[in-house]
Parts: sequence; structure tokens; C-alpha cells
Amino acid sequence: MPEFEPRNERQEEHRGSVRLEDLDYHLPPELIAQHPAARREDSRLLVVDRKTGSLHDRRFGEIGEWLRPGDALVVNETKVIPARLGVRRPTGGKVELLLVRPEGPDAWRALARPAKHAPVGARLDTDDGCLMLEVVGAGPEGERTLRVVRGELAEALRSHGEVPLPPYIHRPPEPRDRERYQTVYARVDGAVAAPTAGLHFSAELLEELEARGIVRVPIVLHVGPGTFRPISAGDPSEHRMDEEWFEVSEAAARTLAQVQAGGGRRVAVGTTVVRALETACDLHGGGLASAHGWTRKFIYPPYHFRAVEAVLTNFHLPRTTLLLLVAAFAGTDLVRRAYAHSVERGYRFYSYGDAMLIL
Repeated sequence: MPEFEPRNERQEEHRGSVRLEDLDYHLPPELIAQHPAARREDSRLLVVDRKTGSLHDRRFGEIGEWLRPGDALVVNETKVIPARLGVRRPTGGKVELLLVRPEGPDAWRALARPAKHAPVGARLDTDDGCLMLEVVGAGPEGERTLRVVRGELAEALRSHGEVPLPPYIHRPPEPRDRERYQTVYARVDGAVAAPTAGLHFSAELLEELEARGIVRVPIVLHVGPGTFRPISAGDPSEHRMDEEWFEVSEAAARTLAQVQAGGGRRVAVGTTVVRALETACDLHGGGLASAHGWTRKFIYPPYHFRAVEAVLTNFHLPRTTLLLLVAAFAGTDLVRRAYAHSVERGYRFYSYGDAMLIL
């Protein structure tokens, strides 16, 4: 299926109506979480009520108090691969690769740093020589297409690859990151960044919610490196998203239709879930049905949501597509107030930080 780049009609009518500076905020560096909470469900949870504008400070383990029997948690089952790989040229120059996705049986798309050490034609080896790659294509922002010359890339990543922690985590990966920078329900290899809203769920908490009559519905969207890329265009509508693979199965679409018909709420666990479900709606004239393919779906205010009634999300960097999506769902003023409250109360921000449930 070709890549899909939907534009919501309401957004077309309001090009230029979103000002990035409206969502700027000051964050003390010490509030950027460098490590996960001791236990997943020990994170804090800010509950935001869109109808009343009220804010409630809770612990994540109490999320069940805000969900109802018949609700559905829609989760992203993508699995983060150990995609950061150190290699070197025969002359000794070191290159760090971020493997983004396969491009064929023996080819991968990657980001190289420093890119100048990986020109087209260069051959790159791991230190032990178990893997050799050749650069066969180059893009303007460090993108490289790599061909496997010798060895098995999947095996090299398992043995030599590192967890691709976000750039605002200022420490090298640790052994426990292989578990904690991964949701407990991760199943399908393909992401280079975690769908972080799901990191707060333990297996025990999910079982407790299931016992309360809250169903879990899996979808997939393989999170790419573009999730960290800030919006540089003055007009956000001119920003171009990276393409990412998504899949909403027939079983997932059917279950969500039943949940909606029964009066339950479809609770998206993360912005990636929102984008996958809304893309599926775009492909089917506004109604949610099964779909798969590449998407560049970008959601920003104003936007008419069709597939979700609640969103669970982490706290996001200013001037990112993630924060604009949250503002589209909750409203710019309420998001500004919620973020100011969270900074004042010392919430932990970003990937290993705390969460927000918007109802």
C-alpha cells in the first residue's frame, strides 16, 4: 500500500491558525526524567477533565478509578529494536547508525552520525567483524541506505545493538533499559522509539483492569525517529511527518465498534494509537475499519476526532507534533494550564516521566 498523507478538512480550513508559541513552556532540567520509576505503576498520573477543566493528581496505579467497565484500552504492540549500532570504516573512522527500517531482504534505511564518515560506497564493519554494511544511498539529513555485505544484521543488533534512548536522556543505555524502555505487551519488532504512554502498565495492573471489565485492544504503529523532530516551519501545517507503518486489524476495528455501540469509551494509550486509528478513519470515509500501510498523519488544532473518547499520554516537548495532537484533543488553554500545574507540582517529563489521562 502506498504511503498515506491525510489532511483533515477542518484543518485545511484553518491553515495557520495554530501558533507554536501558544504551547511553549519553561521546564526546569531536573524535571526531565533520566530513569524510569522504581515500578511501572508508581509513576504519577494527572487526570484532566475536558468538560469541567478540573485537574486531579493521582498515582498511575489508580487509573482504574477513572475507567469504566465496557471501556477499551487501545494499545500499540510495537516493539523497540536495539537499533543503535556502532561501526567503523576500514580507515578507523567511527560511525553511529540508527537502523530505522528494512528496505528489502538485505537493505536497511538508517541515520548515520557523523554522516560525512558514511558516504556512498563506504563499507562499515562492527568491531568484531561479524557484520559488514555498504552505503548504497544517501539523503540530505544523514539518511543512508545500507546493504548487508556480510553477516546477519538482526543477529548483530541483538548482540551489539543498544536501546535507542531519546536525546534528552543524558546517560548511556543500561541493561535494564532493554526491559523498561519497552511496554509489557510489546510484540511486533519495528520501532526505534517506545510508545511511552504504555510504559506505565505492569502485567498485574492490566490484569486488574481486565477483571474490572476493561478490554485491551491491540494495534500497531512502528514509531520512527521523527517522533523527536521539532516543528521547524513557521506555519505548523507546512510540517511534513515521517512515514510510519501502522496496522489496525479487523478484530480490533470490530471490537472498538462494539465498545462504541455499548456506550464504552475508546481510550487511546498514546499519540501513536490516535494517529493509527484516525488514519484508518480517513481511509474509510470517516468510519473506523481495518487498515494498514504507511502514514504521515499529522493532527493539530482544530481537529475533529472520530476514533477516540479519551487519551492517555506522557508529557511532551514544546514545538513537537505530539504536543500539538494533545492540544487538538484537550484544547490549547487547558493543556497550557495542565502543563503549568505539572511543572509546579514537580511531575517528571518525557519518555521515562509521568502520565496524563485526558477524559
